[in-house]
Amino acid sequence: MRLTRWEPFREMDELLKGFSPFVGRMPMARPVEGLEEFMPLADIIERDKEYLIKVDLPEVRKEDVKVFFDAGVLTIKGERKVEKEEKGEKVHRTERYFGTFERTFVLPEDVDAKLIRAESKEGVLYIHLPRVPVEKARPLAISIQ
Repeated sequence: MRLTRWEPFREMDELLKGFSPFVGRMPMARPVEGLEEFMPLADIIERDKEYLIKVDLPEVRKEDVKVFFDAGVLTIKGERKVEKEEKGEKVHRTERYFGTFERTFVLPEDVDAKLIRAESKEGVLYIHLPRVPVEKARPLAISIQ
C-alpha cells in the first residue's frame, strides 16, 4: 500500500480549472517536492469600460515578461531570475519562487483585442482590456412548413 500526500491546494486548482477558465490557475501556496514552480498571483477587475488584470511580479524586469493574445486567450510568460549569492552571505532560508512562469486567461468576447495594453509599475503588471459592446443574439422565429 502506497501513501499519497494530500495537497489541498493542488486539488482545489484542479477543481477550479473546470469552473472558470477566465480566472486561470490558483497559485501554489508553498513548494511541493517535485512540483516547484513560480505562479504569480493575479487579480481580475471588471469595470464599465474595461477589464483589468493585475499580476504581482516583484523583482521581475519588464524585459523578462511577454504578453500575448491569440484566439481569445491572453498569455503572460516570463522569468524571475535567481539571485546570486554574494561573498560573505549565507542564505538560511528561501521561500520565494524563481524561474519561468506562464499564466493564461480566457477572455470574454467583449474585449477589444486591438486596444489591449500593458504597463509595469512597482512590481505589478497591469493589463488593460478595453470592452466593446457586443450585440446580444435575439431569438429568431422559424416558420414551420
